[in-house]
Amino acid sequence: MARESAGLFAAFRVLGLFSGHVPHVLRYHGRHREFYVAAAVGRSVHTYNVKKLGIVAVSNALPQDITCLAADRMLIFASYDNILHAFARNKEVVHTYEGHKARIHLLQPFGDHVISVDVDNVLIVWNIQSEEEYLQIDFDKATFAVSALLHPSTYLNKILLGSEQGTLQLWNIRSNKLLYSFPGWGLAVTILEQAPAVDVVAVGLVSGHIIVHNIKFDETLMKFQQDWGPITAISFRTDGHPVMAAGSPVGHIALWDLEEKKLMCQMQDAHSTAIAGMSFVPGEPLLITNGADNALRVWIFDGPGGTGRVLRSRVGHSAPPTKIRYHGQNGQQILSAGQDGTLQSFSTVHEKFNKSLGRGSINKKKSKKKGLKLDTMALPPITAFASEVAHQSDWDGIIACHQGYITCTTWNYQKTSMGAHKLRPEEFSKHKPIDIYATAVDITSCGNFAVIGMSTGRVDVYNMQSGIHRGRYGKEKAHEGAIRGVAVDGLNQLVITAGSEGIIKFWKFKTKDLVYSTELSSSVSGILLHRDSGILGIAFDDFTISVLDIETRKIVRTFSGHHGRINDMTFSPDGRWLITSSMDCSIKTWDLPSGCLIDCFLVDSAAVSLTMSPTGDFLASAHVDDLGIYLWSNRSLYSLVSLRPLPADYEPSLVTLPSTCPMQDVDVSGDEEPFDEMIEYVSPKQLGEQLVTLSLLPESRWKNLLNLDIIKKKNKPREPPKVPKSAPFFIPTVPGLIPRYVPPEEENDTQSKVVNLGVLAQKSDFYIHLEEALSTNKYKAPLDLLKSLGPSNIEIELRGLAPEGGGSMEVMLSFLRMIGMMLDKKYDFELAQAYLALFLKLHLKILSSEPKLLEELSKLSLQLEETWIHLQALFNRSLCVLTYMKSALL
Repeated sequence: MARESAGLFAAFRVLGLFSGHVPHVLRYHGRHREFYVAAAVGRSVHTYNVKKLGIVAVSNALPQDITCLAADRMLIFASYDNILHAFARNKEVVHTYEGHKARIHLLQPFGDHVISVDVDNVLIVWNIQSEEEYLQIDFDKATFAVSALLHPSTYLNKILLGSEQGTLQLWNIRSNKLLYSFPGWGLAVTILEQAPAVDVVAVGLVSGHIIVHNIKFDETLMKFQQDWGPITAISFRTDGHPVMAAGSPVGHIALWDLEEKKLMCQMQDAHSTAIAGMSFVPGEPLLITNGADNALRVWIFDGPGGTGRVLRSRVGHSAPPTKIRYHGQNGQQILSAGQDGTLQSFSTVHEKFNKSLGRGSINKKKSKKKGLKLDTMALPPITAFASEVAHQSDWDGIIACHQGYITCTTWNYQKTSMGAHKLRPEEFSKHKPIDIYATAVDITSCGNFAVIGMSTGRVDVYNMQSGIHRGRYGKEKAHEGAIRGVAVDGLNQLVITAGSEGIIKFWKFKTKDLVYSTELSSSVSGILLHRDSGILGIAFDDFTISVLDIETRKIVRTFSGHHGRINDMTFSPDGRWLITSSMDCSIKTWDLPSGCLIDCFLVDSAAVSLTMSPTGDFLASAHVDDLGIYLWSNRSLYSLVSLRPLPADYEPSLVTLPSTCPMQDVDVSGDEEPFDEMIEYVSPKQLGEQLVTLSLLPESRWKNLLNLDIIKKKNKPREPPKVPKSAPFFIPTVPGLIPRYVPPEEENDTQSKVVNLGVLAQKSDFYIHLEEALSTNKYKAPLDLLKSLGPSNIEIELRGLAPEGGGSMEVMLSFLRMIGMMLDKKYDFELAQAYLALFLKLHLKILSSEPKLLEELSKLSLQLEETWIHLQALFNRSLCVLTYMKSALL
């Protein structure tokens, strides 16, 4: 994935995907002494622990969606199309079995083997370790089309097959013999399940019949019938209660008492789609179910009447999300409205913080009585919503409008339910018109008011706490066409409304007066306001985007490049980027200061909604016909990313959507494209010769050079330092800014008592470099040496330049020439000033008596004055402009 490593956004993970139409698998881990549930979600397998329903592992993604799942003690088997894979450690593929010509639809692990059946009626027994075919049996589709598969307990080397014709066959796969044919019941078998008793099997039929059959004597023990269509799943309780549960295609579960041979109770609407998989946890009163409605539930049977209640669940949207928005400022919750009519909150931190705010309903009490299927009170899906955290603990903080519906609803995030108010104009309280509906909503940053735009062009404002109507904008209507967007600024001063006729209007929030109106080039399809910076993004029906500054009320940027309807827009938290998604399946990032496209990538299905985290770390997207919410990490936060404009002929590459967890196994560094323009820029020491440049040294090295005597007095120790009693633990170092170890001294037995005066008059490195520079005129070496020293060392070096300190007039002249060179080349400007000041302070008497040095000083004085007058003029000009900017009224 070369593109994933080069763009601004990298695929991170998906939220809100928990289950598909493939039945789950229950496994027991002997060492952990814990049960785990494996569920197929798209192209990966998720493993959850039953205890907390927390996700413990996510497998690597397969090339296509998983269609069949099974597991034994060690491996998880998953197939797509005609290929079977085996996962080890819930993660990586360790075996691949290829040999089927058609799609695999049944799997059964069998000791050291695994059995798979495809839709062309070919049964293959594979050796798990060697990946070789052990046996292949072809069945005639007309007489025996295999539809169910089971290994009966204690039946060595034998499997039981059910068929669409209704007959059953018992095979010995070691000797490849048909042992017995059961005549069946003339109806297709949908499922076979082993009962807790040996020799007893439950057979689910397409008619809704369940036959509990003894396969040893070929006799039926009991027969039940459900009215909800074919049996999709069967499971038996093993904790001492003789109960059998059966699932149906409409989402109901029936519980049958096997002692009384009658229906015990029903669990209606356990799922909103067919029950895909159902399994009782061995020895516990827990039932695990999953369905294509993206729900995984654990039910506990601890109440009267034998019915179960939900103990734990992981539920996402059962129909694709239509609108997603980050909620609050911490960037940890994403609110999502789906086509299933629900409003949900997904946590980017952990699934246990997910919430469902439920479905919109006209009358909650009546809805609860009728149940999900017969609910005529359910509201249509939410098309737009706005949320605010201010006052969310006091009253409702979310306002939403519904598809083709005049009433807007409020929602309460804290109570995770629908709110208290239904907001609509007074004149429609008795009758609800079909052709008038709410199209756009916004909530003020204080959480007190909701602004609602209608399809008739009317814009109303309501109080969120009381639900009272607080007025409308314009006499009758705000716009002639339908309202395409409303926005309130951060300080409740302005309301901005956009109409389909192509006009944007600015209104005073409180007085409802029209302040300004501007006509645009095309019809508006949506608007988005970045409150902090006062920038308004406007999407048009002709696929262009404009950016309007609400202070000056002028369009400051216009972008074109999308080839389809613009679905959604989002700003980065600092307001520098505008990110847009379109029906052309592209997601583009526009840099507002430069007015350029800086990032673009394509996805398989168009993003219907986008939202950027308030902390700037993630971009979230929801896609056409997709139940998940996909997170993309902002790579500019943690790596070097080119933010240069993309060329006109840039071809965006297709990026696969993020999987459930970050793809650690993909080694990005190996196949990364060489990215020439991303060479890191290193700034030179001096950009131009005419510029004055300062050194990068810290202030402590040069600022206090003139005050060293005061500092030394302050830092003088109160008592003399004590000699250490024993040898030092650490190797002693030479005092200085850069630590260096003391060289080992050579021990001489005979010590001379004659003092060597040559040692005292030793020349320093700095002194030697200055002497050399008199002839070579190269002052870089002494200057670099001086830069590396601390303030007190610098003072010692400068004192040693004078004749009484062991120096000479020539070396003093050389030092002045070094300062002259620094002023001439205009670098290390502040160091030149500090060194010269200290030099003058130390040697003023000698300098005034030496004509050569005085001549050099007068040259320096002229250089200094010239540079300083130029700098002062620049400073004054800048200060003048700054003062004008601060005082002038814009």
